[in-house]
Amino acid sequence: MSRYHSYLNSAKEILLSYKADEPFASFIKKYFSGQKKFGSKDRRQINNLCYSYFRLGKPAIQLPPEQQILTGLFLCSIAGNEVLNNLKPEWNERIQLTIEQKLSYLQLNDLAANLFPCPDQLSDGIKKEKFILSHLQQPDFFLRVRPGKEETVKQKLETAGINFSFTSGNCLVLPSASKIDSVVDLNKEAVIQDYSSQQTGELLKLVKRRPSDKVWDCCAGSGGKSIMLYDLNPKTELTVSDIRETILINLKKRFKEAGIEKYKSFSADISSPNFKSPGSGFGLILCDVPCSGSGTWGRTPEQLVFFNERKIDEYASLQKRIIANVIPHLQKGGYFLYITCSVYKKENEFIAEYIKESSGIELLKMETLEGYALKADTMFAALFQKPL
Repeated sequence: MSRYHSYLNSAKEILLSYKADEPFASFIKKYFSGQKKFGSKDRRQINNLCYSYFRLGKPAIQLPPEQQILTGLFLCSIAGNEVLNNLKPEWNERIQLTIEQKLSYLQLNDLAANLFPCPDQLSDGIKKEKFILSHLQQPDFFLRVRPGKEETVKQKLETAGINFSFTSGNCLVLPSASKIDSVVDLNKEAVIQDYSSQQTGELLKLVKRRPSDKVWDCCAGSGGKSIMLYDLNPKTELTVSDIRETILINLKKRFKEAGIEKYKSFSADISSPNFKSPGSGFGLILCDVPCSGSGTWGRTPEQLVFFNERKIDEYASLQKRIIANVIPHLQKGGYFLYITCSVYKKENEFIAEYIKESSGIELLKMETLEGYALKADTMFAALFQKPL
């Protein structure tokens, strides 16, 4: 058996054993740790084959696994591929065709209509076919360079021979496989943050805050947006919270690296009816809610295969409970920024309408951040203000 058939068989074995009870990246890392026979090149090839399989989503599952893997590899590759050259040389000769031309060649012209779960529920403004076909490519890697560090970061990347470009302002785009941990002082000089996530900062610039205003990042995660808030106004009196204590440990580490010392943090389930208030009178509440994550599935394409449509309603219900608990802590004239990394109306426009109707606060601006044109995530953001 050739090495390339062996790669294919290994990928098939891994895919058949994956039950979607954890991110595939974690699963395959554990798998390889228990299989010492694979070298680094073997792991890269097999990993690529598995992700190529997932990027086709559910429609092609009717194909034999080997055929789906190779079809995905052909559609997702933009340069000559060693595996295809040996197993499907006639496909490898056409590797530089456009996605549309490849689909036509394989007679899969209807793939875009079926690849992405629940395409009829996408938010307004999303160019459906372009967005869906973007999942056949790995998204890029983005950095937000912190104020005053632009030249330092640029010189370090150039010295290390890492390709990069500025997309806008202080946002850097790099190839997806870039290794920068030993090159740039993360969090001190630059923050790993997707382009669309950085663009939510443009809405924050519309917020007219007094220096004394308190800010609450109520679903803070590991703190990327909190660091962005701090960079926009270092005098911010910041409170951060998350349901996961472990992720707040990571946040505190990042804050220390970022030089953020004065803040309050607590762990709580802010969707619970028994939620205890962190205080009131916040001039800004940033609410980056738990969601389907459907705008980021280019990075986790296993979701294209395993996502359950029921989850959309479950997340929408959770989002409403969170909103009902946090908005009362907004001061008069204060701002509420609602964010998701979802592309579904039920989590986006429908929730924005719910916020207006249930709380009486005014919608200032609402937008879908269409990252797929730049190989970035797609997100949704809506900025509200409480009447004086």
